[in-house]
Amino acid sequence: MRVDDLESGGAPLLGEPLPIELANATYAVRGRLVDGLQTPGHVAAWLRDNRARFTGEVTDRDLLAVGPGELSATRLLRDAIRQLTDAAAHRTRPPQHAIETVNHQVRTVPRWRELSWGDTTPTATTHTTADPVGAALTEVAQQTVELFAGPDLPKVTACEAPGCVLYFLKDHPRREWCSPACGNRARAARHYERTKQAGR
Repeated sequence: MRVDDLESGGAPLLGEPLPIELANATYAVRGRLVDGLQTPGHVAAWLRDNRARFTGEVTDRDLLAVGPGELSATRLLRDAIRQLTDAAAHRTRPPQHAIETVNHQVRTVPRWRELSWGDTTPTATTHTTADPVGAALTEVAQQTVELFAGPDLPKVTACEAPGCVLYFLKDHPRREWCSPACGNRARAARHYERTKQAGR
């Protein structure tokens, strides 16, 4: 099997920060919740589709080796981030176990940055003692800490489209939806309601 042949679980990729992208791996289709990480292959496909965003290298071999342990760890982290995101979007306190799950993942894998210097340009390279998939999950967990403890917390928003369960960072004051498709669906629903009310 090739990495390109891995089928994703259908989780949308909206260009949001990695923690939000992982939280959105639970999504809705026609009002029904769908788990976009049902198999190790779904996890591998999600990592493949986001691997350019990780500081460490996640190779095709690493992705093809994703198994039940990585599936369980990814889903646990996804569910915790989803609870944190929901709490942030609704300005409530998240469950303590969600916070502990993220903190546990951050502590699980040691990561550090080392300086190297080429002919004229210094660079920093991230190193870890962990396997690449574990390191990627820890990076998502670390970004989760930075997102929810940082200045973007007030921007965490739930999509307002009917039936949507996705989240996004509100980067514009007038933005109400996670994607243009949700915006179109919301406008169509409003138009339908107005038309229905006018016909009474």
